[in-house]
Amino acid sequence: MTDKEIRYTRSVVATGHELVSQAAADILGAGGNAFDAAVAAGFAGAVAEQTLTSLGGGGFLLARTSGKDGPVEEIVFDFFVDTPGRGLAEMPRPHFFPVTVQFGGSDQEFNIGLGSVAVPGTLKGLLHVHERLGRLPLADILSPAIDLARGHRLNDFQAGFLRLLHPIVTLTPEGRALYEPGDQFLRPGDVLQNPALAAFLQDLVKDRGASFYRGDIARVMARDMREGGGLLTLEDLAGYQVVERKPLRARYRDHTLLTVGPPSLGGSLIALSLAIQEQLEPVDTWGSAEYLLRTTGLMQTVEQLREQGVTSPEALEKLRTDGALEQAAEKVRLFSRGTTHLSIADREGNIASMTCSNGEGSGYFAPGTGIMLNNMMGEDDLHPQGFHSSPPGIRVSSMMSPSALLRDGEVELVLGSGGSKRIRTAITQVLVQVIDYGRDIETAVQAPRLHWDGSVVQVEPGFADQDLQVLEQRVAINVWQEKNVYFGGVHTVVPGSHGVGDPRRGGAVRVVEE
Repeated sequence: MTDKEIRYTRSVVATGHELVSQAAADILGAGGNAFDAAVAAGFAGAVAEQTLTSLGGGGFLLARTSGKDGPVEEIVFDFFVDTPGRGLAEMPRPHFFPVTVQFGGSDQEFNIGLGSVAVPGTLKGLLHVHERLGRLPLADILSPAIDLARGHRLNDFQAGFLRLLHPIVTLTPEGRALYEPGDQFLRPGDVLQNPALAAFLQDLVKDRGASFYRGDIARVMARDMREGGGLLTLEDLAGYQVVERKPLRARYRDHTLLTVGPPSLGGSLIALSLAIQEQLEPVDTWGSAEYLLRTTGLMQTVEQLREQGVTSPEALEKLRTDGALEQAAEKVRLFSRGTTHLSIADREGNIASMTCSNGEGSGYFAPGTGIMLNNMMGEDDLHPQGFHSSPPGIRVSSMMSPSALLRDGEVELVLGSGGSKRIRTAITQVLVQVIDYGRDIETAVQAPRLHWDGSVVQVEPGFADQDLQVLEQRVAINVWQEKNVYFGGVHTVVPGSHGVGDPRRGGAVRVVEE
């Protein structure tokens, strides 16, 4: 028996929902690998985490195989959304309007409607990953999600998120029938039933998504879009492809971060943050006034560089060779002043890190499926040049960054986060705590976070008042009353050992013993 086989005596799952973690654990217990479990959890999440993900959304999965049956493979499966509108002679005036989501300490505006729908990829992506790396039959993989769609009880977290998104999820008769049956909006502990989705999932075993992308469902969606001011076309759906990419490798001190590269922006911005941080000696004490100033300065500097176009590995390498990283570090020194994630490591040494999102949802359900489509065309951070400014058929950029941390060629952590613009800052802060301050992953995930939103530093409670006062002398701050979903959800696994589910996003861990 090799050292690796001795080390990995258990499989570990961390997701944003106890029922999703259990679905993955059941698949692992039945002999599935990490990729089977991730796909099963992806389908289960589309049912139980319906406010954060959907088969009508998009995502990324970072896979690293164990090398047990051949060479180690490192693959990013990109099944994020495409811009819609292929085949349209001219773009119609889109059905597109704003809604405000009140997170508690900060409001954020999103746009919904048929004109906010981008070409969905999650369904095709999950099926692709299963066919490429899975082991168990698809019927087994889908079984947990089908059971959940037939009926499961809403937990406090999902019920609360549904309440936040009430105007979106009840926009249409389909949404009201699901979430407001009998004119009573669902509350914690109520049973959510989605029989249309259960039937759709059952049909997938034979259909393999053909009706959704090329058949009857696709044609009805295209008709609805054409008649209602949407941009999604039958040509968009039929032409959608999952892309396999090489992960971005970013060094940091004596570690290597595997994450998602372009067209996702998130991984490159995390790599940029770590590259600047590496030019600086860690401050002595995590959470001190100096730490708060350093972290805020780093976030501001990265945001400035992002606005200047430093959003790719090539641009980062140019910063290195031009000596501009040292200049960026000096700025930091002078300052010292609807997404979900899952992480899985199986006992064989395979890892899967997957982040999926439906945005906040468009309000539109694919007819007869129980699937709400995304509103990715209405997310301002994904369209810095303006809404509907890109031509059709372009893979939309994303902040999603499913990742793995390696040291000496071995995986130490599998991690990622939901949280829109806060994904990169949440992951970076956790990594810095683990690597620079030697904190255990439980402490690092649960520690309070900061986020620079462009004008104000949003701050979770837990930092000392006197240290916050020092920060407030240099920049406007907003201290929240409680830790909040706004600051992401870094669900993390230590292969062969344990995991941490971020309580901000309903984190749940399952361990499957050998």
